[in-house]
Amino acid sequence: MDIRVTEADVVVVGGGSAGSTAAVEAQQRLPRGRVVLLEKAHIKRSGAIAIGMDGLNNAIIPGHATPEQYVKEITVANDGIVNQRAVYEYARNSFAMIQELDSWGVKFQKTRSGDFDVKKVHHNGSYVLPMPEGYDLKKILTRMVKRAGVKVVNRVMATRILVTDGRVAGVIGFDTREGHIEIIKARAVILCCGASGRLGLPASGYLHGTYENPSNAGDGYSMAYHAGAELSGIECFQVNPLIKDYNGPACAYVTGPLGGHTVNARGHRFIESDYWSGQMMLEFYRELHSANGPVYLKLTHLAPETITEVERVLHQTERPSRGRFHEGRGHSYASDLVEMHISEIGLCSGHSASGVWVNEKGETTVPGLYAAGDMACVPHNYLLGALTYGKICAQSALDYLERAPAVEPLAAAVDAERERILAPLSRRSGVAPHQYEYKVRRLVNDYLQPPKTGNKMTLGLEYFLRAKEELEEVTAESPHELMRVMECHFIRDCAEMAARASLYRTESRWGLYHYRLDYPEMDDRSWFTHVNLKKDERGEMVAFKRPVEPYLFPINDGERAAYHRLRIPAEEQRASA
Repeated sequence: MDIRVTEADVVVVGGGSAGSTAAVEAQQRLPRGRVVLLEKAHIKRSGAIAIGMDGLNNAIIPGHATPEQYVKEITVANDGIVNQRAVYEYARNSFAMIQELDSWGVKFQKTRSGDFDVKKVHHNGSYVLPMPEGYDLKKILTRMVKRAGVKVVNRVMATRILVTDGRVAGVIGFDTREGHIEIIKARAVILCCGASGRLGLPASGYLHGTYENPSNAGDGYSMAYHAGAELSGIECFQVNPLIKDYNGPACAYVTGPLGGHTVNARGHRFIESDYWSGQMMLEFYRELHSANGPVYLKLTHLAPETITEVERVLHQTERPSRGRFHEGRGHSYASDLVEMHISEIGLCSGHSASGVWVNEKGETTVPGLYAAGDMACVPHNYLLGALTYGKICAQSALDYLERAPAVEPLAAAVDAERERILAPLSRRSGVAPHQYEYKVRRLVNDYLQPPKTGNKMTLGLEYFLRAKEELEEVTAESPHELMRVMECHFIRDCAEMAARASLYRTESRWGLYHYRLDYPEMDDRSWFTHVNLKKDERGEMVAFKRPVEPYLFPINDGERAAYHRLRIPAEEQRASA
């Protein structure tokens, strides 16, 4: 296989929402420079949104909310373990991002007076901005990338960040169609690779039948780790409510403002707020596994025109297959409750708080390396956070270029990675990648799925370490299969991260996300701290504490407990039925 070498000023890895705005911003600010966007699929349909989205979950619109209110809301939802400066940087820049999207042609729901039509779903504030016609968002982002003059390289999978003397020197990967090795030399790299969505195994057993975009296999988490960057909050898993057997979201931010809500088998509401949080998921889990389960999405009480609106948004913009799923079962929102369940686990800061450690500039702990979107640890950042932090990272990367000298990739590092990438093609016999992946992800379900216990996670970690050796037996017969093998590397890395971080934090926090049966209480005295991971000098994964920085906006005791009071008392449930 030949090696192709390209030079750039900035490389963006991942062509989803964060990657698109990062590339556009970088190229617009550096009109004579070279910005390269690498995408292992095709930018036209890449990223978690794939085609579009039906709303922004966390819009801070003047007159409806302030950045300070939003920062406090996320601090409370995340049990206090946040870097408020990073959350605030998003909050104060997000409205400008909305205005820019509006100017690009993205359609937001507005009132008759032309104002943004903001809805309330969160426990306290109003932050949801519907996009009932947001199905063309990805098309618009792709158009802006092309207009900016960004060099887009599709079907190339990045596998490692090249680092020389502690600084970024570029990216190495391979073409998933032809198989040649790609090296892109650059002084700055922005990782926008999405969540670790193929970590747990969905109930269906289908490897790609995941809640998250299945192309997001934890690529960015693994690449950042091996480059020497810290990761944070990995023990704060992503676990979501979903439609049973469909593995798609119930979309509380769509149905909630229109009157839909979650009920138990008796038809009673049991939680005050359907906004996704670990505390809400713990109450959901308890109700699901009680005598009051199963749990349902209730829309039967809504007016026909309201149900039509729900169907228009959810069946055309959010997930077009959803309408066909209900039709196949003979179910109607007007007459039937929609059974819900719990997703497989994943790592995702966009919906939770597990990601690569970044500051308010999007900087990781490796000079020249930045991270944005679902893989960057800015809790509950969602789509708008990805778009906003893509721009922030681009601005920071260009500032870095002004003071950072270029460094050459080390020949030994390039040779070692080339050998690692191509090795599966030379193995005459062994394990197919889909078999290896199924085994590791089944072990994730067996030993890491909450509620967690130290005994199970210790045993799981042993299996994940053994699986590291077993990677030497995985084979590939084509460049496309080689991509699947590299994804197996990423998935295994993320499984080990999840086990080590969860074992290290000996308390329960974030509701179901990190609920330990052997340490069932939250312990602020010992564990009011970030838990970070990194690769040490021996090449081993280690966990350690990083202090929570002083808050910009203090939280009082009454505010801190707000998300722990979501359950509706039994007597009130009966009264409201």
